[in-house]
Amino acid sequence: MAPMPTSSSVSLPGFSSPGASTEAPLEMLAACHGRIERQCETLQRLLPHVQAHGADAAAQQAARAVMRYFDSAAVHHHEDEEQDLFPALREAMAGSDAVCIRELTDGLVQDHRRLEGLWRALRAALDALAEGRAQVLDEAVVGDFMAAYAAHMAREDTELLPMAARLLDDATLARIGQAMRERRGIPAP
Repeated sequence: MAPMPTSSSVSLPGFSSPGASTEAPLEMLAACHGRIERQCETLQRLLPHVQAHGADAAAQQAARAVMRYFDSAAVHHHEDEEQDLFPALREAMAGSDAVCIRELTDGLVQDHRRLEGLWRALRAALDALAEGRAQVLDEAVVGDFMAAYAAHMAREDTELLPMAARLLDDATLARIGQAMRERRGIPAP
């Protein structure tokens, strides 16, 4: 991986690229996965950068950007799924299919709790780095977080979102989109 820039012009992955809107909630959830991947790439680049340059201005800025993303957008992403998408899928299913949906969504909720725990550990290290108090970043902590997110997103992209696209009608998707807007304080279009 290329080393991080050492100037104060570090780009903020996940904030400048266009994404799907709440008008297309499944696409918005999928687009969020791309932003999570970019944040994880920043973490990956941050490891050698911190080893070489310590908590310089670029490292501090990158750490703050990653924290900003995972403290807000990633939290909303999990809420979107747990409070709106998963219940809608459970309601759309019947019989043995409902058991399949429940197992999938329960497993994804467990993933969310694990990711939140991993994030707390990583965030503490990033906070120290952002404040210039730390000169190292634990590669194992970053690796565990990235691996857990990669596995989780793969499951959502290959199982959850295609299933939701097949099963949820336009009215249900509109309700999910409305809840996403309300969660983020976005006015209705």
